[in-house]
Amino acid sequence: MAPFGKIYTYPNNLRVNRALIIADLNGLEIEIPAFAFRETNKAPEFLTKFPLGKVPAFESADGFYLTESIAIATYIAKSGPKSGQLLGTNAKTQALITQWASFSESELFQNAFVPIAMVALKVYRLDEQRFNDHVAGLERDLKYIESALQGGKKHLVGDKLTVADLMVTSTLYYAFKYLVDADMRKGLPNLVAYIQAFADAPEHKKYYGELELCETRITAQS
Repeated sequence: MAPFGKIYTYPNNLRVNRALIIADLNGLEIEIPAFAFRETNKAPEFLTKFPLGKVPAFESADGFYLTESIAIATYIAKSGPKSGQLLGTNAKTQALITQWASFSESELFQNAFVPIAMVALKVYRLDEQRFNDHVAGLERDLKYIESALQGGKKHLVGDKLTVADLMVTSTLYYAFKYLVDADMRKGLPNLVAYIQAFADAPEHKKYYGELELCETRITAQS
């Protein structure tokens, strides 16, 4: 069987990992072509398909082009037998899943990634005030998720895995590695149990590897 499509991306892109998990759950094969940043995405052939030159970028087997990670994940989720579970079957459930997906991209990812990019990855210029503002935002986000999981809930929406969980956990893997340290975890028992359960699932471990829990988080002085 020919692949369902291909995703252009740099290696270990968390926004792609969640799409690949969704594809696996739906029994869809996704090809990941060789990619050189600032080369592949600057080539005329690529820009003809994806004028912004952004990744991830999806190309279906029948020539359908798509960018933006939420759109890619949603399209793959809708294209297989697990669509109803992953995206919901009624308006309220679908809206809640979209709410969590939007929160993951606009709130959680930004607050986790910016400090990591400044200190651990060193791809952003260090700005201590900005670093601290995002860490404070992340702490607020984590408490929000913790509250949503009260009572030992295993999923954010309903009682089965949905795109909401896959969007949020993709960022949490990296937040726990660098920022959610032992002291913070004491106040987040539901969230810790939630992410550990996901980390133990083979379909997640396949793309994210082992969950790493930092003892002491990175700081602007690290």
